[in-house]
Amino acid sequence: MDKKTSYSETQKMTVVFPKPLLQRLRERIPPRRRSAFIIEAVEEKLALLEQIEALEEAAGCWSDEDHPELQTDEDIDRWLAELRGSWDKHLADAGVSHGEDTT
Repeated sequence: MDKKTSYSETQKMTVVFPKPLLQRLRERIPPRRRSAFIIEAVEEKLALLEQIEALEEAAGCWSDEDHPELQTDEDIDRWLAELRGSWDKHLADAGVSHGEDTT
């Protein structure tokens, strides 16, 4: 649990767990860290569900007919090389090399 999310308001909620799952939680997570652990788990699961919903919503929006320039693997490789090349130029202009931390 490296990342911490701060909430200005909290609210208690009663949640029912299956006994085996609750036992696993108790065995691995100290009492004063359980709420944070459960919050993080729920945040991760919700983020995953939101990503799935976004993918399902976007399904079908790509049409090969709309992108004839990307029909083959070679076309895609060329496009990626051009895209990465423009980013490499952007980084070079900013004085940053590959793998360098910009923060």
